[in-house]
Amino acid sequence: MARVLALDYGLKRTGIAVTDELKMIASGLTTVQTPDLIDFLKDYFQKESVERVIIGEPRRMDDSFSENEANIREFLKVFQKTFPEMPTERMDERFTSKMAVQSMIDGGLKKKKRRDKALVDEISATLILQSWLY
Repeated sequence: MARVLALDYGLKRTGIAVTDELKMIASGLTTVQTPDLIDFLKDYFQKESVERVIIGEPRRMDDSFSENEANIREFLKVFQKTFPEMPTERMDERFTSKMAVQSMIDGGLKKKKRRDKALVDEISATLILQSWLY
């Protein structure tokens, strides 16, 4: 059985989450520097069976796209050229960063750890994937 991977794409860093093989649980995998993302995915896809990739779709409250959408679309062109057989889907990522920080607070993480933007990105990717699963 194959996993589903989710990306919280950003200019500097991209949070990555993955399901278990039964596609029941979404877990944070890591955060990578965005310029290294394609190389990371090549390596990961060789090691693990992935059936699709879910990519966050940044929207504003009025349902318009945020400024990062243009960067994501450029990334998608490279992704689809590099991995032409890999299906992709988009998932609304509104409020995932705020929800990630709140879950860190609720989980009792110290303020210093909550400032770790890489962890916030990884948790955001997990929230995107959880939304897709349910």
